[in-house]
Amino acid sequence: MVFSKSAICNLKSEIPEDMVDRIKEEFKAVVEVVAALRGPGGCPWDRQQDHATLRKYLIEEAYEVVDAIDQGSHGKLEDELGDLLLQILLHAQLAAEEGHWDIADVCERIRRKLIRRHPHVFGQVEVAGVDEVLHNWEEIKATEPGREDAASAIGGVPKSLPALMRAAEISKRAARTGFEWPDAGAVLDKLREETAELEQARASGDVEKVKSEIGDLLFTLVNIARWSKVDPEEALREMLGRFEVRFALIEARARASGRSVAELTIGEMDEIWNEAKQGRSGAI
Repeated sequence: MVFSKSAICNLKSEIPEDMVDRIKEEFKAVVEVVAALRGPGGCPWDRQQDHATLRKYLIEEAYEVVDAIDQGSHGKLEDELGDLLLQILLHAQLAAEEGHWDIADVCERIRRKLIRRHPHVFGQVEVAGVDEVLHNWEEIKATEPGREDAASAIGGVPKSLPALMRAAEISKRAARTGFEWPDAGAVLDKLREETAELEQARASGDVEKVKSEIGDLLFTLVNIARWSKVDPEEALREMLGRFEVRFALIEARARASGRSVAELTIGEMDEIWNEAKQGRSGAI
């Protein structure tokens, strides 16, 4: 199924013409700036980069975008998205210099992919809800060039993802194939089972067994999060934010009493922690 770019715009409210002109102008300008940075007489640092050396900056910028979202700062989000876009443009410029593809090819590819994977928007397919959209997405994805011989439904999950994020994605993809618990209660039963096995492993003193059981327990928690419609990465990140605030209060109280945290009793630390937890100190 092929749609012209103008036909796609007509499916929804069209982008205002003045905005289209500005997008074209600014996008062209920033692509030219990046090309100049990489070109003769450009920036020595930019000129010596390649895909591998830029890898860590791409990851860092993506996480800074996440931080900006968490902070709820529109200004910071705008700034961090620009930094992330720079990484994309640098990779595209490198590929263009090597004669592979350029940023226009990247835009065309994602445009075609979005149209292909959204037949309920750009075609005649009807869906009952989000679950069916995701099911169709995976089926369409499996038929795309280069994926015909995919060995596994979970094989495409990037190994470079943080372990918790990767676990959540693997859990979701496996469930879509039918490899799923009958209900949430069964997952909770599994949690209790894994907790008992961890206790047994610790009692045995076998460090490798303990590590294995901790992994099983964490993955079970990831499945509980999925059944609860909670992003485990987000849940842990928010918990760490709460921990930082509460621990900072304990440190402040220790300093105020002329002591270090290590010099506080367990009872004192518990009291301050619970005070912070209940919001009596302004903490969360």
